Order: sequence, then structure tokens, then C-alpha cells
Amino acid sequence: MNQRRVVVFIACSIDGYIAGKNENLDFLSLVEVPGEDYGYNDFIQTVDTVILGRKTYDKVLGFGVPFPHAERKCYVISGTRTGSDQHVSFWNNSPAELITYLQQQTGTDIFVDGGAQVIHSLLEEGLIDRLTISFIPHLLGDGIQLFNNGRPEQQMQLVQSKSFPSGLVQLTYEKSKPA
Repeated sequence: MNQRRVVVFIACSIDGYIAGKNENLDFLSLVEVPGEDYGYNDFIQTVDTVILGRKTYDKVLGFGVPFPHAERKCYVISGTRTGSDQHVSFWNNSPAELITYLQQQTGTDIFVDGGAQVIHSLLEEGLIDRLTISFIPHLLGDGIQLFNNGRPEQQMQLVQSKSFPSGLVQLTYEKSKPA
């Protein structure tokens, strides 16, 4: 059995913010182009499980659209909520323990859909296998950073780079294999 990969597919400003002040996401609309999804639909077909932080989950629910991951098993990392709701199961242990639990089960890749705290925690543990980052040509200057300080160095290998007419640049990195 192949081990399930832990993957991130996320957008940020070129100065590394996934949201602006007050969790504002308006900058994402700067690269909206009819018919262009920047590879997301192909990507999402490769995963059957989604992990979100509780704040990210609440933000997604606030968009006023159908829950985008309804066809997948979803877990929300939360220190306060328990059980499940119509969309997700709440996980009260560490993100690393959830990954261990999920990798013991059969399935395809595991998508970490944010937020920054969950991604940071998994990077600290060396558990993210693939990062696809879409850089939006905008400087936010403040907000929620994708990468926080305080995690160990980790060598990544560039496996794909794409640029789009909108100015978006997408880089995909995989965890370097030990020598």
C-alpha cells in the first residue's frame, strides 16, 4: 500500500500573505479569469480527504455558497468543537496525530486546505509532502502570513512552475528525499 501524501494547494500574495488585514480575501479576485481555475479542478480530483483549521472552516461557511468539499471526507482541527456537523468531523488532537490516523487508512492524497496554523504545525513535523503555491501579483503588506517563524529548515525540490497571463505564478515543491 502506498502511503497517502499530504498536499497543500494555496494562494498568497507575493509578500507571503494568505489573507489581508481582518482576514480580507479580496486580493484573490485580482486573478479571476473566466474559465481559468489554475489547475485546481485537476488537483482536487487527486484527493479524497480534506483538513481545515476551524477558522478556515468558519470562513468557508461564511462565503454563502455550498460547502466545496462535501464529496470528500473532511476534518476540522478544533480545540473547542467536538463530534461532527453536516460537512465535517471535528478533530481535537494535534494535526500530526490526524495525519498518522489518516495514513493508516486506504485512500488518495490528503489536502490541507489551511489555515496557516495547521500548515505551520504540519511543516514543523515534516509531514507536508507537496506544496503548490499560487503567487498573486499583489503586495498586501499585512495580514495572515503563509509561513511563520519557528519551524525547522526543510529542503524542498521544485517539481513544476507555471506562469499565467493574469500574472499569477504557480510553484509546486515536493519534500526532498533523504540522501
